[in-house]
Amino acid sequence: MNTTTDIWDAKQYMHFGNERLRPALDLLAYVPEQEPQRVVDLGCGTGNVSALLKARWPDADVLGVDSSENMLAAAAAAVPDCRFERADLAHWQPDGLLDLIYSNATLQWLPDHPTLLPRLLSFLRPDAWLALQMPAMHDAPLRQMQAEIARSPAFAPYLRGVPQQPSILTAENYYDLLSPRSCKLDIWETTYLHALRGEDAVVEWAAGTSLRPYLDALPEDKRPAFRAAYAEAMREAYPQRENGVTLLPFKRLFIIANV
Repeated sequence: MNTTTDIWDAKQYMHFGNERLRPALDLLAYVPEQEPQRVVDLGCGTGNVSALLKARWPDADVLGVDSSENMLAAAAAAVPDCRFERADLAHWQPDGLLDLIYSNATLQWLPDHPTLLPRLLSFLRPDAWLALQMPAMHDAPLRQMQAEIARSPAFAPYLRGVPQQPSILTAENYYDLLSPRSCKLDIWETTYLHALRGEDAVVEWAAGTSLRPYLDALPEDKRPAFRAAYAEAMREAYPQRENGVTLLPFKRLFIIANV
Protein backbone atom coordinates (compact mmCIF):
# COMPACT_ATOMS: atom_id res chain seq x y z
CA MET A 1 0.00 0.00 0.00
CA ASN A 2 1.06 3.56 -0.71
CA THR A 3 -0.83 6.78 -0.43
CA THR A 4 0.63 8.73 -3.32
CA THR A 5 2.64 7.06 -6.06
CA ASP A 6 2.46 3.51 -7.32
CA ILE A 7 5.78 2.15 -6.06
CA TRP A 8 4.92 -1.26 -4.66
CA ASP A 9 6.08 -4.47 -6.28
CA ALA A 10 3.47 -7.15 -5.58
CA LYS A 11 5.84 -10.04 -6.32
CA GLN A 12 8.57 -8.72 -4.02
CA TYR A 13 6.06 -7.94 -1.27
CA MET A 14 4.81 -11.53 -1.26
CA HIS A 15 8.36 -12.96 -1.09
CA PHE A 16 7.69 -13.39 2.64
CA GLY A 17 3.98 -13.92 2.18
CA ASN A 18 3.52 -16.34 5.07
CA GLU A 19 5.22 -14.02 7.54
CA ARG A 20 3.22 -11.04 6.33
CA LEU A 21 -0.05 -12.97 6.43
CA ARG A 22 0.23 -14.25 10.00
CA PRO A 23 -0.58 -10.89 11.70
CA ALA A 24 -3.55 -10.48 9.36
CA LEU A 25 -4.87 -13.87 10.44
CA ASP A 26 -4.28 -13.02 14.10
CA LEU A 27 -6.23 -9.79 13.70
CA LEU A 28 -9.08 -11.53 11.88
CA ALA A 29 -9.33 -14.15 14.62
CA TYR A 30 -10.14 -11.41 17.14
CA VAL A 31 -12.98 -9.88 15.10
CA PRO A 32 -16.13 -11.11 16.90
CA GLU A 33 -18.70 -13.31 15.20
CA GLN A 34 -21.19 -11.26 13.22
CA GLU A 35 -22.93 -11.18 9.86
CA PRO A 36 -21.61 -8.07 8.14
CA GLN A 37 -23.09 -6.97 4.85
CA ARG A 38 -20.52 -4.35 3.87
CA VAL A 39 -16.84 -5.03 4.55
CA VAL A 40 -13.89 -2.89 3.45
CA ASP A 41 -10.30 -4.13 3.31
CA LEU A 42 -8.51 -0.79 3.58
CA GLY A 43 -5.06 -1.03 2.01
CA CYS A 44 -5.88 -4.40 0.47
CA GLY A 45 -2.62 -4.81 -1.44
CA THR A 46 -2.61 -8.04 -3.45
CA GLY A 47 -6.02 -9.07 -2.09
CA ASN A 48 -4.87 -12.07 -0.06
CA VAL A 49 -6.66 -10.76 3.03
CA SER A 50 -9.69 -9.70 0.99
CA ALA A 51 -10.01 -13.36 0.04
CA LEU A 52 -9.93 -14.35 3.72
CA LEU A 53 -12.63 -11.82 4.54
CA LYS A 54 -14.80 -13.15 1.73
CA ALA A 55 -14.22 -16.74 2.88
CA ARG A 56 -15.31 -15.90 6.42
CA TRP A 57 -18.35 -13.90 5.30
CA PRO A 58 -19.32 -15.23 1.86
CA ASP A 59 -22.58 -13.26 1.77
CA ALA A 60 -20.88 -9.93 2.45
CA ASP A 61 -19.91 -7.37 -0.15
CA VAL A 62 -16.13 -7.18 0.30
CA LEU A 63 -14.44 -4.12 -1.19
CA GLY A 64 -10.66 -3.87 -1.31
CA VAL A 65 -9.28 -0.33 -1.46
CA ASP A 66 -5.67 0.55 -2.28
CA SER A 67 -3.71 3.28 -4.04
CA SER A 68 -1.33 0.94 -5.91
CA GLU A 69 -2.38 0.00 -9.41
CA ASN A 70 0.22 -2.77 -9.38
CA MET A 71 -1.23 -4.31 -6.23
CA LEU A 72 -4.83 -3.92 -7.37
CA ALA A 73 -4.13 -5.65 -10.68
CA ALA A 74 -2.78 -8.64 -8.77
CA ALA A 75 -5.77 -8.56 -6.40
CA ALA A 76 -8.39 -8.43 -9.15
CA ALA A 77 -6.81 -11.39 -10.94
CA ALA A 78 -6.49 -13.47 -7.78
CA VAL A 79 -9.79 -12.69 -6.02
CA PRO A 80 -12.62 -12.29 -8.55
CA ASP A 81 -15.28 -12.63 -5.83
CA CYS A 82 -14.30 -9.28 -4.31
CA ARG A 83 -14.53 -5.76 -5.66
CA PHE A 84 -11.48 -3.50 -5.78
CA GLU A 85 -11.13 0.26 -5.95
CA ARG A 86 -8.17 2.57 -6.37
CA ALA A 87 -8.14 5.58 -4.06
CA ASP A 88 -5.94 7.84 -1.97
CA LEU A 89 -6.48 6.26 1.43
CA ALA A 90 -5.94 9.52 3.28
CA HIS A 91 -9.07 10.95 1.62
CA TRP A 92 -11.12 7.86 0.76
CA GLN A 93 -14.66 7.60 2.05
CA PRO A 94 -17.38 5.01 1.39
CA ASP A 95 -20.72 5.64 -0.29
CA GLY A 96 -22.61 4.50 2.81
CA LEU A 97 -22.16 3.16 6.32
CA LEU A 98 -20.11 0.00 6.78
CA ASP A 99 -20.22 -3.04 9.04
CA LEU A 100 -16.46 -3.64 9.20
CA ILE A 101 -13.35 -1.73 8.24
CA TYR A 102 -10.36 -4.06 8.31
CA SER A 103 -6.86 -2.70 7.72
CA ASN A 104 -3.71 -4.80 7.80
CA ALA A 105 -0.30 -3.05 7.83
CA THR A 106 -1.52 0.09 6.07
CA LEU A 107 -2.45 2.98 8.34
CA GLN A 108 1.14 3.46 9.53
CA TRP A 109 1.75 5.12 6.15
CA LEU A 110 -0.89 7.79 6.80
CA PRO A 111 -0.33 10.90 8.95
CA ASP A 112 -2.48 12.57 11.60
CA HIS A 113 -3.99 9.54 13.32
CA PRO A 114 -5.87 11.73 15.84
CA THR A 115 -7.97 12.88 12.87
CA LEU A 116 -7.79 9.74 10.71
CA LEU A 117 -9.05 7.12 13.16
CA PRO A 118 -12.14 9.03 14.36
CA ARG A 119 -12.90 9.69 10.69
CA LEU A 120 -12.81 5.95 9.98
CA LEU A 121 -15.07 5.30 12.95
CA SER A 122 -17.57 7.77 11.49
CA PHE A 123 -17.95 5.51 8.44
CA LEU A 124 -19.33 2.68 10.59
CA ARG A 125 -22.95 2.00 11.43
CA PRO A 126 -23.86 1.42 15.10
CA ASP A 127 -22.45 -1.85 16.49
CA ALA A 128 -19.92 -2.12 13.65
CA TRP A 129 -16.19 -2.73 13.97
CA LEU A 130 -12.84 -1.21 13.10
CA ALA A 131 -10.00 -3.76 13.10
CA LEU A 132 -6.47 -2.67 12.28
CA GLN A 133 -2.88 -3.78 12.63
CA MET A 134 0.23 -1.69 12.08
CA PRO A 135 3.97 -2.32 12.28
CA ALA A 136 5.52 -0.52 15.25
CA MET A 137 9.05 -0.48 13.84
CA HIS A 138 9.82 3.24 13.46
CA ASP A 139 12.53 3.08 16.14
CA ALA A 140 14.05 -0.25 14.99
CA PRO A 141 17.26 -0.50 12.90
CA LEU A 142 15.17 -1.85 9.99
CA ARG A 143 13.64 1.60 9.53
CA GLN A 144 16.11 3.90 11.27
CA MET A 145 19.02 2.95 9.01
CA GLN A 146 17.04 3.68 5.85
CA ALA A 147 16.59 7.29 6.92
CA GLU A 148 20.16 7.59 8.20
CA ILE A 149 21.69 6.36 4.94
CA ALA A 150 19.31 8.59 2.98
CA ARG A 151 20.71 11.62 4.87
CA SER A 152 24.33 10.75 4.04
CA PRO A 153 26.15 13.02 1.55
CA ALA A 154 26.21 10.36 -1.16
CA PHE A 155 22.41 10.09 -1.31
CA ALA A 156 20.86 13.16 0.32
CA PRO A 157 20.78 15.23 -2.91
CA TYR A 158 18.52 12.62 -4.49
CA LEU A 159 16.36 11.68 -1.49
CA ARG A 160 15.38 14.95 0.12
CA GLY A 161 11.94 14.67 -1.44
CA VAL A 162 11.20 11.18 -0.15
CA PRO A 163 8.52 11.53 2.54
CA GLN A 164 9.31 9.96 5.88
CA GLN A 165 6.86 7.48 7.31
CA PRO A 166 5.15 9.14 10.29
CA SER A 167 5.59 7.49 13.65
CA ILE A 168 2.48 5.80 14.96
CA LEU A 169 1.10 6.72 18.38
CA THR A 170 1.64 4.71 21.53
CA ALA A 171 -0.90 2.12 22.61
CA GLU A 172 -1.91 4.43 25.46
CA ASN A 173 -2.43 7.32 23.05
CA TYR A 174 -4.70 5.18 20.89
CA TYR A 175 -6.67 4.15 23.96
CA ASP A 176 -7.20 7.78 24.95
CA LEU A 177 -8.20 8.64 21.39
CA LEU A 178 -10.61 5.79 20.76
CA SER A 179 -12.12 4.85 24.11
CA PRO A 180 -14.53 7.83 24.25
CA ARG A 181 -15.75 6.88 20.76
CA SER A 182 -16.05 3.10 21.27
CA CYS A 183 -18.38 0.77 23.12
CA LYS A 184 -15.66 -1.87 23.26
CA LEU A 185 -11.95 -1.43 22.66
CA ASP A 186 -9.08 -3.90 22.64
CA ILE A 187 -5.47 -2.83 22.02
CA TRP A 188 -2.37 -4.98 22.21
CA GLU A 189 1.16 -5.35 20.85
CA THR A 190 2.87 -8.50 19.59
CA THR A 191 6.49 -9.02 18.58
CA TYR A 192 6.91 -11.70 15.90
CA LEU A 193 10.33 -13.30 15.69
CA HIS A 194 10.59 -13.95 11.95
CA ALA A 195 13.15 -16.61 11.00
CA LEU A 196 14.21 -15.48 7.53
CA ARG A 197 16.38 -17.51 5.18
CA GLY A 198 18.65 -16.41 2.37
CA GLU A 199 21.45 -13.91 1.95
CA ASP A 200 20.63 -10.41 3.16
CA ALA A 201 17.16 -11.61 4.10
CA VAL A 202 16.26 -8.43 6.00
CA VAL A 203 17.07 -6.36 2.92
CA GLU A 204 14.82 -8.63 0.85
CA TRP A 205 12.07 -8.12 3.43
CA ALA A 206 12.39 -4.34 3.34
CA ALA A 207 12.66 -4.28 -0.46
CA GLY A 208 8.98 -5.20 -0.68
CA THR A 209 7.84 -2.23 1.39
CA SER A 210 9.77 0.44 3.27
CA LEU A 211 12.96 0.40 1.16
CA ARG A 212 11.16 0.93 -2.13
CA PRO A 213 10.56 4.70 -1.88
CA TYR A 214 14.29 5.29 -1.44
CA LEU A 215 15.40 2.98 -4.24
CA ASP A 216 12.79 4.26 -6.67
CA ALA A 217 13.78 7.90 -6.03
CA LEU A 218 17.44 7.26 -6.75
CA PRO A 219 19.03 7.30 -10.21
CA GLU A 220 19.49 3.74 -11.38
CA ASP A 221 23.27 3.89 -11.06
CA LYS A 222 23.01 4.93 -7.37
CA ARG A 223 20.66 2.16 -6.26
CA PRO A 224 23.25 -0.63 -5.87
CA ALA A 225 25.38 1.54 -3.56
CA PHE A 226 22.39 2.47 -1.39
CA ARG A 227 21.27 -1.12 -1.17
CA ALA A 228 24.82 -2.26 -0.34
CA ALA A 229 25.13 0.30 2.46
CA TYR A 230 21.77 -0.76 3.86
CA ALA A 231 22.69 -4.44 3.58
CA GLU A 232 25.88 -3.85 5.57
CA ALA A 233 23.90 -2.08 8.30
CA MET A 234 21.30 -4.86 8.40
CA ARG A 235 23.94 -7.59 8.65
CA GLU A 236 25.30 -5.82 11.73
CA ALA A 237 21.89 -5.19 13.30
CA TYR A 238 20.44 -8.62 12.44
CA PRO A 239 23.33 -11.08 12.06
CA GLN A 240 22.79 -14.34 10.23
CA ARG A 241 22.97 -17.43 12.46
CA GLU A 242 25.24 -20.39 11.78
CA ASN A 243 22.25 -22.33 10.43
CA GLY A 244 21.62 -19.65 7.79
CA VAL A 245 18.64 -18.09 9.57
CA THR A 246 18.36 -14.35 10.20
CA LEU A 247 16.07 -13.44 13.09
CA LEU A 248 13.99 -10.30 12.59
CA PRO A 249 12.02 -9.19 15.68
CA PHE A 250 9.02 -7.35 14.28
CA LYS A 251 6.62 -5.52 16.62
CA ARG A 252 3.03 -4.84 15.57
CA LEU A 253 0.19 -2.95 17.24
CA PHE A 254 -3.40 -4.25 17.04
CA ILE A 255 -6.64 -2.35 17.62
CA ILE A 256 -10.22 -3.60 17.55
CA ALA A 257 -12.93 -1.03 18.25
CA ASN A 258 -16.71 -1.51 18.36
CA VAL A 259 -18.80 1.62 17.89
